[in-house]
Amino acid sequence: MMRSCVQDEVSSLPQQEGGARRWLRVYWRITLLCLPMLLGVGCPCVRNTVNASPNLRWWLFSNFGASRMCPEMLKRGASLKLSPNGNVIGRFFPTSCTQSIDDQNHTLTVHFGGTGYAWTPVAGRIGFSVEASVEYRPDFYMAEDAVYVWAKTNRIVYGPNFQVGAIENKFVDIANKTPVGYLASTFGSQVVQSQLSSGFTVVHTDEGDEFALGILQPPARPKKPFDTSEGDRYVFANETTEIRNNQVDFLGPFEVADSDQAIFLRMKLTGLPVDVLIYPRGVGDLWRDGMQRGAEAPPAQQPLVSFVLQPNVEFRQKFKLPQGQYYVVIDNSNRVGSVSPPWNPLGMVGGNAAIVSYTSELGEDDDDF
Repeated sequence: MMRSCVQDEVSSLPQQEGGARRWLRVYWRITLLCLPMLLGVGCPCVRNTVNASPNLRWWLFSNFGASRMCPEMLKRGASLKLSPNGNVIGRFFPTSCTQSIDDQNHTLTVHFGGTGYAWTPVAGRIGFSVEASVEYRPDFYMAEDAVYVWAKTNRIVYGPNFQVGAIENKFVDIANKTPVGYLASTFGSQVVQSQLSSGFTVVHTDEGDEFALGILQPPARPKKPFDTSEGDRYVFANETTEIRNNQVDFLGPFEVADSDQAIFLRMKLTGLPVDVLIYPRGVGDLWRDGMQRGAEAPPAQQPLVSFVLQPNVEFRQKFKLPQGQYYVVIDNSNRVGSVSPPWNPLGMVGGNAAIVSYTSELGEDDDDF
């Protein structure tokens, strides 16, 4: 089939064209007109043709992957830790993302920025902003039933530029008008690694294209939050977070993609009781942004869901919510909710911490849990 397509296309070209110009036109017209057969994933001769063509690799990358990077990244936050095996003590939330394609050099550059918060000893809660740019170069592999197109990090173009904002302990704030070095190196590098440096994968099949952050090796496929059939729930997060005294943590955002889906929460607490509340993303973003700037005001509206998480008892429940994005907020403070944690003189150095291990999943609302 491929040979027939090439022969038909070559014979349709004016024979008076000669030399390099003629063959350049042949190549591109064959590529464009025979592309459906080139992307057929069953024929070994087709796989060999695609694997041997850097121009097809770039075409697949720039058309099926590049446009998906920013929308996917803006949907999610990133967990931050003081050590690789430690508990989560902060989060980063992308707020801007732009991309540019360099067709000449076959690269894609993504520039992103965002804000977040983290808890540190003595300084307490800090708000920060980060900007960075990462350049990718494509690679691919054509398997028997799919084409794997990868965006692999080529170089860090800019940053991470880490800026400290509001600091809870005002004495530390006075002494630190410029970015704190260890915060920039610890959290800034984590933001870049978690958001962009791991690259991304597009899997092209006869049924369509699937996108995932990170590099997937065949035969792995991206998990799809829009398809949770047959009890296969999509896992948003599975981690342990540490909410210090007088602090609030924003888990998510978690997206409910369809009207027949629900969020499944499983939690276990070590420490004193805490409030757990669910807010729409818009309300949560405003509250979080104010907190990162040093404001202590509660959110503008009541939560959609609220309950008290008790220590040493596993909590397991699903929540049927309208389509949209949501934060699950853990409150270890007196700001909202019904629990009022006692004041602790060691709170600034970690006293009365609530340690919550949790999973958050998306599944069909009639799934058993």
